[in-house]
Amino acid sequence: MTDQSFDHAKAEAFGDQLIGMLNQGSLALMTSIGHRTGLFDSMAGLAPSTSQQIADAAGLNERYVREWLGAMLTGGFVEYSADSKMYWLPAEHAALLTRDAAPDNIAAFAQYIPLLGSVEDGIVDAFKNGGGVPYSGFPRFQEVMAEDSGQTVVPALLSDILPLGDGLVERLQAGIDVLDVGCGSGRALNIMAAEFPNSRFTGSDISEEGLEAGRSAAASAGLSNLKFEVGDATDLGYSEQFDLITTFDAVHDQAAPDKVLASIGRALRSDGLYLMQDIKASSEVQNNVDHPVGPFLYTISTTLHDCFTGSWR
Repeated sequence: MTDQSFDHAKAEAFGDQLIGMLNQGSLALMTSIGHRTGLFDSMAGLAPSTSQQIADAAGLNERYVREWLGAMLTGGFVEYSADSKMYWLPAEHAALLTRDAAPDNIAAFAQYIPLLGSVEDGIVDAFKNGGGVPYSGFPRFQEVMAEDSGQTVVPALLSDILPLGDGLVERLQAGIDVLDVGCGSGRALNIMAAEFPNSRFTGSDISEEGLEAGRSAAASAGLSNLKFEVGDATDLGYSEQFDLITTFDAVHDQAAPDKVLASIGRALRSDGLYLMQDIKASSEVQNNVDHPVGPFLYTISTTLHDCFTGSWR
């Protein structure tokens, strides 16, 4: 490549993009911390306050809160008065950063960035040797996934998702057999089991940690029409036993989605219904170039795929 063919403006623009990446990546980590510590929630209920007042309201160490506020201010998340040395979270930002803002709370999704970063060594090894990082290698995996589902699937389940099936709500009220594949901690199942006591529900997942959380919630609610079992989504082991099978935000994560769908087909009765909620994206990479969260989705796909049905072949 000659110096004449080297586009210096293009290189400079890409350099600016990389600097922006460092700043945005840092802000993603700080956003996750702000969510987990409750700082966004605390600030949303405060008038302009000093770092000490914010720390006191959140029950946190002031020195750490002060440094976090520096990241939030320089990142454009919070505002600040140099005269009063007070910070505040604009209502327009709180509408996208607090637990009360769900399902629009982006801060909850920011937790994926440090979660995925924590398994980088295992992913690098998988690039060299194949395989992947199992469930057990991800700290807080079920906790973060459950919060994700709690913001997206759960609020819309009864009002918008189940009514998509023609006559499905009425069938659930009368009593049918239901299987949720990749149920995680069972939030959706517990809601359905409580709402439709005449129906019988089974949750299947490969994570015993998630299943135990589902069992505990069902026991606390006194639900007797719900059970959880360890299962491989590619071979559920059922033949025409269910009237309804659901997957919520699960199929796109599978290493072998064709096998999962075939297994679901075998488990459905002849008049059964399969209801899948999933991400709106494409299997063709060129169709995702303009996707608003394309890099985020491909990062999750790269790092999480072995959690579900084994490594890519």
